[in-house]
Amino acid sequence: MHDNNNEYAAVFDVVVVGSGAGAMTSALVAADQGLTVLVVEKAAQYGGTSALSGGGIWIPNNHYFKAIGGNDSLDKARAYLKAAIGDQVDPARLEAYLAEAPKMIRYLEDKSRVRYAVADKYPDYYPHLPGALPGGRTLDPELFDLSQLGDELPGLREAAPGNMLMGKIAWTARHAHKAMARTRGWRLLVMWLMLRYKLDVSWRRKTNSTRDRRTALGNALIASLRASLLDRNVGMWLNTDFNELIEEGGRVIGLRVTQDGQSLAIRARKGVILGSGGFEQNQRLREKYLPQPSQVAWSATPPGANTGAALEAAQQLGAATDLMDWAWWAPTLQIPGEDKSRGVFAERAFPGAMVVNGRGQRFVNEAAPYLEFVDAMYRDNQQSGGASVPCWVIFDSKFRFNYAMGPLMPAQIMPDSRLRKAWLGSLYWKAETLDELAGQIGVDAGNLAQTVERMNHYAVTGVDEEFGRGGNIFDRYYGDSNIQPNPCLAPVAKGPFYAMRMNAGDIGTKGGLLTNAKAQVLRNSGEPIKGLYAIGNASASVMGSTYPGAGATLGPAMTFGYIAARHLAGVA
Repeated sequence: MHDNNNEYAAVFDVVVVGSGAGAMTSALVAADQGLTVLVVEKAAQYGGTSALSGGGIWIPNNHYFKAIGGNDSLDKARAYLKAAIGDQVDPARLEAYLAEAPKMIRYLEDKSRVRYAVADKYPDYYPHLPGALPGGRTLDPELFDLSQLGDELPGLREAAPGNMLMGKIAWTARHAHKAMARTRGWRLLVMWLMLRYKLDVSWRRKTNSTRDRRTALGNALIASLRASLLDRNVGMWLNTDFNELIEEGGRVIGLRVTQDGQSLAIRARKGVILGSGGFEQNQRLREKYLPQPSQVAWSATPPGANTGAALEAAQQLGAATDLMDWAWWAPTLQIPGEDKSRGVFAERAFPGAMVVNGRGQRFVNEAAPYLEFVDAMYRDNQQSGGASVPCWVIFDSKFRFNYAMGPLMPAQIMPDSRLRKAWLGSLYWKAETLDELAGQIGVDAGNLAQTVERMNHYAVTGVDEEFGRGGNIFDRYYGDSNIQPNPCLAPVAKGPFYAMRMNAGDIGTKGGLLTNAKAQVLRNSGEPIKGLYAIGNASASVMGSTYPGAGATLGPAMTFGYIAARHLAGVA
């Protein structure tokens, strides 16, 4: 849109669209360069998808890992990414990421309230590739005390219940791993976390909520970034819908938003940074770009938030796009009464559960990284005539007793009698025999029986002859360390048996605006659109169609936010 009208409602050096981790990082860095900054967010709460996420960031060659004697290097990380991504992405963008990511996190550590610790046992997702590490590249947010937010606390998007112990108690990814892998001292840890929460009655009374005083994971990252922006007096407009970009002489000089039903023009003297997420909440765009079937309801992202407004506004100016048929896939469960689906991340690796298609057959290593898992769902769906979207996770009463699956906490702490009545037949199905279960969910009973027989054989030998489950360090990360010979394999043998429907969900789309190494949005000609930057899921992923490690979404979002803010401020 061209606009000669100088009647702007407000004038800033930089306007950042969105309030996720990448957006807030760019706002913080721009403010530190002496620029005036405004953050605009369409939702009533800030934090976006980042606030619901695990908050991990994948930062090769980071200083935290080096501090504990870790052995990583630029060359190793480059070799790994080249092996994973190939030539899908402009090498200059990859090099920018590798060079700037460690600087970005050191900057936040030095200048803000953001605090991370190294997850030294969390392996890269493709351990078979050259340059992969068995841990050290993923960083996990430290717990954050919400009282630091003061009056801004109600504006913080609540953490996803699936990310918390018992759906309400904050724990780090390191805590969760200890409990899920049932390593030494896990029971004591869980009891301590529960006790600490229970005793903090004064906080819950003061805030009139069940919210833990501490927050963790992506919620801690967002809370610490918002507190850091408050330290800098950076303004944030909530309930502000971004509509279009204002261009003059081939340069973006501002944007138009809607607030309280009123259209406002905002001037951005130095430029606009689009950090508003992908398009996964837009059914029309899902049908246009993503593999089918595909539904907004299957996404684990905030309802109504990431609708692709930035994508379409930039396309109006001739912006190029890439990777539009990809998402950050993750299998999801639809929980009756919850406004968004829940991702299934760790539980798929636990021993004693397996995943089958409508024919009752396995089609994937259940413990595979979540992007690969849903990619396999779509591939099998094509080959099987539509049998894998959705698919089914099947487990027995022994699994049910010992492990969680989505909102079903282990039966030893949440027996079936305590589950919501409405869940039976909508969230989970239960039967005394496998035949009966197959009938309830419409799966081929004969095939299911054969699949279970094979799985039970693999549990004894420790070798999954079909898909290699538990055969690498990544699979075993969430396996039960007490189970031999394979921590990811146990028999499915003891009735009653259970099934849950898994959809081809996502934690955001992966394709978006094509950018260069400075995070500038490119035209189809390859020229940058002056004054326009895109980061995070508003841009096409620097990781191509791959997912190299936990935090390969937020790590680049924050890094290119850092790069964009510095470039816009004229810092070489």
